[in-house]
Amino acid sequence: MRTHGKQLDRCGARPTQPGDSDIAITTSTEDTAVPTIETSEISLSVSGMTCGACAALIQRRLNALDGVEASVNYATERARVVFPASTTVQTLVDTVESAGYTAELADDGSADENSEDDRRVHYLGRRLLVSALLFMPLCDLSLIFSLIPVVRFPHWQWLMVVLAAPVLTWAAWPFYRAALRAARHGTSTMDTLVSLGIVAATGWSFYAMFFQDSSRAAEPAVDVIFRHGGGAIYLDVAAGVTTFLLAGRYFEAWSRRRTGNALRSLAAVGAKDVAVVDTSGGERRVLIDTLVVGDRFVVRPGETVATDGEVVSGAAGIDRSMVTGESMPLDVAPGDQVIGGTMAVGGRLIVRATKVGGDTQLAHMIRLVEDAQNEKASVQRLADRIAGYFVPVVLVIAAITLTGWLLAGGSKEEAFNAALSVLIIACPCALGLATPTALLVATGRGASLGIFFKGYQALEASQLVDTVVLDKTGTITEGNVAVADLLPAPGITRSDLLRVAGALEQASEHLVARAITALALEELGVLPVVDGFEALPGLGARGVVDNRQIVIGRLELLGISQAEVPEALTDRCEEWESSRRTTVFASRDGRVIGAFALADSVRPTATEAVRELQALGLHCILLTGDNEVTARSVATSIGISDIVAGALPADKVGLIRRLQTEGHAVAMVGDGINDGPALVSADLGLAVGSGTDVALNAADLIIVRDDLRVVATAISLARRTLKTIRGNLLWAFGYNVAAIPLAACGLLNPLIAGAAMAFSSGFVIWNSARIRHFADPGLSDTVRVATEETTGELQMTA
Repeated sequence: MRTHGKQLDRCGARPTQPGDSDIAITTSTEDTAVPTIETSEISLSVSGMTCGACAALIQRRLNALDGVEASVNYATERARVVFPASTTVQTLVDTVESAGYTAELADDGSADENSEDDRRVHYLGRRLLVSALLFMPLCDLSLIFSLIPVVRFPHWQWLMVVLAAPVLTWAAWPFYRAALRAARHGTSTMDTLVSLGIVAATGWSFYAMFFQDSSRAAEPAVDVIFRHGGGAIYLDVAAGVTTFLLAGRYFEAWSRRRTGNALRSLAAVGAKDVAVVDTSGGERRVLIDTLVVGDRFVVRPGETVATDGEVVSGAAGIDRSMVTGESMPLDVAPGDQVIGGTMAVGGRLIVRATKVGGDTQLAHMIRLVEDAQNEKASVQRLADRIAGYFVPVVLVIAAITLTGWLLAGGSKEEAFNAALSVLIIACPCALGLATPTALLVATGRGASLGIFFKGYQALEASQLVDTVVLDKTGTITEGNVAVADLLPAPGITRSDLLRVAGALEQASEHLVARAITALALEELGVLPVVDGFEALPGLGARGVVDNRQIVIGRLELLGISQAEVPEALTDRCEEWESSRRTTVFASRDGRVIGAFALADSVRPTATEAVRELQALGLHCILLTGDNEVTARSVATSIGISDIVAGALPADKVGLIRRLQTEGHAVAMVGDGINDGPALVSADLGLAVGSGTDVALNAADLIIVRDDLRVVATAISLARRTLKTIRGNLLWAFGYNVAAIPLAACGLLNPLIAGAAMAFSSGFVIWNSARIRHFADPGLSDTVRVATEETTGELQMTA
């Protein structure tokens, strides 16, 4: 694949400076000879986690293995593990199971995962329904019998037992089971706190109902309220805590199922079978899994494109809304690329498969969403570590609270009330949910807008970015480079110039090369074969055609000074550049034989995109390998005042690093091969989805829509998500820090504590879910309407 600059010019380009090659080498992985330990990476599906403390425990156990690096996500129930060859997958699974949980290799078995999510929702839903129905009468009777003992009738206690038993046994069983499992493995989790709270409240209530002195019957109700925190019978507390926690768990499970269904709906847009064209020209239907690279298949109107490929024959409109979020169909013809999962809305196509299975763009984007959902921020990793030690600390605080109240002369009811409140209110669930839930929703909303985050790095960087560097060709411009004009040197015919130039450029996939080759093939049909082809980054290419050295590119590559260029070519070049065209020279055996003028149109949304970026407080710079005259013309037309022209790939990296040394946080937007190093070097790399694999792999954030305005939307969404995560963590930390002392001081009734604890987790989930309605205020009405029309099934939200 060719790696020279996307647009080649004869003026405005500086020669490569000392040190440029060093920069280029540091961004390459091909020639690095650093010894490495062979490792593998897998994803484990973990079952049985009930809080952030569970995830922290499993992560500690896995990381204790030699050479293993693991990250466990409570919200997605996945563990991403990097491990050396000396460790087996079974060892990892056994380690998880030794902590009291179950694990298996995660795969794309969406049907099984979907049914498991459904089972969990129904499992918790049934218990929640029973608990909620019995909780209200149980609460009313507990208060009445505690506050007004005179209304008690013979054997009233057994009515309470009948009402409470289903709630405190069957409905609360998920908490007991998890707590017992943790106890068997010598650990403790949130379920330990909850189970102790429910059992303690139930035990005290039985003591109060069957064995406590009945002298309180003569006490005024007001005294009972203040002395005993709302009554000596705590069955309502036990039932309330069970109900509130089940409601929180149910909401979490429902939210996860909804997110999973939406992600699976994205994966399901692909075709199940395909009509393959055989060697005789006939068709046969085969399963999509049997399709291989090079196969030709038919796409009829209304059918889904089976996999990524190149149109061989036919013409049609392609509806890409399910993949990119774009509402307008794209017309394709022979030579155009199509994406698997899109739909033909008119015309019949024959497509040659170029990528299949997990290599397709759709599969790649789905993996990006899954990987981003498993990402953790540095502050979230701190929260997970705190959650891991949180439960034992809370147990100690509860014991100290109970002892302290008794030593201070408080009644048994007051001491028990305070200790029970500490146990119940201190759940660290909100800490474990703060980042994952926001990322779940944000990545889903982003996917519906054609925005894919690679990880938390993109979110953190978006907050700091103050400068945006925009590549020109393929980013600001359409990237559809065509030969607008050409001029042979005196004594050279048009066909001779096209013949040798087309032959050389036919060996390259570069935009300029394809434009020259297309014109040569159109006019001449057959081209000779090039020998010794060599592409030079940012300059051009050279090779041997008809035993003569042919070079195409900048003058410094040709080894020719400007004085050696025929005057007719010089004058024409100046005309081309003044009209926003790029000039490329061709030489044969060291003599200029002609020049080409290449034109590319500016994207219609570029001006508005720049305006929206500037509205976000971002300074925009146009960066290009093109000449300064052309670059200045393009920049002026879209509202950018700062340009850097004639930049080689190493120069682009140099610009990014210079801006960073000046104290700027830089975002780089590009699409080409030579943008890869700059995308990696930038604080935030954004690649447009129509770009090369190199650019897509190097970027932190990928935009698959052909609309430059989505860049501002992506940065706004990233900032909104980061703000939500910080708000979640602030609430989660602040809630626990404030609530535990209040509970220990006896200022919180256990029932209120249970409701507050469930509310804490619910608030985090609700706050994160608001991202689902994100709409960039700077986004134009046209884009917003188009987005709303096409998100439908693609709204992958929590």
